[in-house]
Amino acid sequence: MSFLFDFGGPKEPKIPPSIEPVAGKLPTIMGAEIAALTLGTRVAGDFYDSIRVAPQRILFGLLDVAGRSENNQAILAAAQKIFRSGGMELFSEEDVNESDAISALSLRLNRGIMEAAGGVHSCPAFLGCYHEQFGTLCYTNAGHTPGLLRDGTGISELASTGLPLGLFSHATADAPTAGMEKGAALLLVSRGVVEGQSKDRNAEDSEFGFERVKEFLQSEALSHAQEIAESILKTAQEFSSEPSVPEDMTALCLLRTK
Repeated sequence: MSFLFDFGGPKEPKIPPSIEPVAGKLPTIMGAEIAALTLGTRVAGDFYDSIRVAPQRILFGLLDVAGRSENNQAILAAAQKIFRSGGMELFSEEDVNESDAISALSLRLNRGIMEAAGGVHSCPAFLGCYHEQFGTLCYTNAGHTPGLLRDGTGISELASTGLPLGLFSHATADAPTAGMEKGAALLLVSRGVVEGQSKDRNAEDSEFGFERVKEFLQSEALSHAQEIAESILKTAQEFSSEPSVPEDMTALCLLRTK
C-alpha cells in the first residue's frame, strides 16, 4: 500500500471528479474487509494507509494534514514513514498492549509532523488496530471526524479522544477498544465529506453534514467495504458542487464479515 502523491502542483480537473483508489493494495484480512477511496484529484492533505503489523493485527489510519497538497508533501512523507516503521515496531510482539502501542504511535506521528513542518501544523487523525482473531478494534481519534460503528444495536460514534496531531509535542490521546460483531461496519470520512456544500446555495441546509453520513450508514444494506466507501462518496458528490470540490473527500470502511 502506498500513498498517492502529486508532486507536480495543483491541477484543475477538466471533468467532474471520479473515485479512484490510492495506488497499491490494502491488506487482505481474515474474516473482514477494508477499503478506502478518495474523490477526484487531491487538493488538500487527506491520506490513508493500512498494513499488516503482526500475524493477526491490521493497522490503518486516516489523516487530514492542514494545507494544500503542493505545500504539505514533506509532512505526508514523514507521516507515512513513521506510520509504517513505527507500526511494525510497536505492534509486532504477540502480547503487546494495543492501547499503549497505538498511543505511542500517535505520539511519534505527532512529533514527526511538527518536525517536518518546522513547528505547529494541525493534523486530525484516526488510527486503528483490528485484531482478526478477536474482532476487536483499538483506536485513537486525534481531533478527527468521529468514526461511525454500525452493528446490531445501531450506530455508535467513536468520538475524539484527544487533540489533533501537530499542535503540542507532548500531547497524548486515549486509546479505547471496541468490539466488532459479525456484520459490523466502521466508516471513517474526512472533513471534506462532512463540509461538502450543496449545489443549491440558497438551501437552508447547505452543508452535507455529519448527520447525513450517519443516515447513509444506517440505511445502506451494502455487504462489502468497497461498496460502502464508494457509495458514501458518490452520495456526497451528488450533494456537493460540481465539477470540482474545494477539499479532499475520503472514506475508509472496515467491515467484519465472519
